[in-house]
Amino acid sequence: MGFFDLFRREARISGRETLVDFLDQQAAFLAQKGLYEYSRARAGPYGNLLFDEPAFLAEIEKARWAAYPATLAMVAETVDGVLRPAAGDRREAMLRGVNAAALAAFDRYRMPAAFDAEAWAHLRQTLEHDLASIGLHPVKRVMDVPARYLDRYVEAMPIHEKLKGKDVPTIHNYLRTNLCHVHDAFVRRADVPAVVAALV
Repeated sequence: MGFFDLFRREARISGRETLVDFLDQQAAFLAQKGLYEYSRARAGPYGNLLFDEPAFLAEIEKARWAAYPATLAMVAETVDGVLRPAAGDRREAMLRGVNAAALAAFDRYRMPAAFDAEAWAHLRQTLEHDLASIGLHPVKRVMDVPARYLDRYVEAMPIHEKLKGKDVPTIHNYLRTNLCHVHDAFVRRADVPAVVAALV
C-alpha cells in the first residue's frame, strides 16, 4: 500500500460483485489475522523463528483455508443482519442472494495443495449448511454470531490441543470484536437498497 492509498475512499458496495468482494476480503482477513496473531502470541519470543519454519508455514496455510469457510459464514450472517430489515417481503430471495454470493467467494479459489478433493468438497458442503441455517432464526446481535462457528475456527489453528483449549474465550472475543468491525464497515460502505435490489 502506498502513502496516498491511505486517503482513498473505500469502495462502495452496491451490487453483487462488490458484495462478493467484501465477503471474501473480510472473511480472509478474519481467518488470517486471527491465526497469525494467536500463533505469534503463543510462540512468544520465538514467534519470528516460528514463521521462518517451512513446516509451520505449510501448517498455517492449511489452517487458513480450513478456517475460511467458517469466517465466510460469519461475515455472510453479519451482512444478512443488515440487509434483512430492508428486504421486507423479499427476505427469502435476498438471503438466497447473500448465500450465493458467499459460495461465489469460496468458488473463486482452486483447491489448495494441502487438501484432497473430498476434504475440499466437505468444507464447501459445511459452508452451504451454515448458510442455509442463517434464515432459520431471527437476526442475531453481531457479537453473538461467532458462537456457532467457534469450535471449527479453534480446531483449524495449528497449535497443540492442550495449549489452545484454555485460550478459547480469548479467541472468541477476537472474533466478536473483529466481526463488529466488519459490521461497521458494511454499514458504512453499503448502499443497502441497491444491494437488496441486486440480490433479489
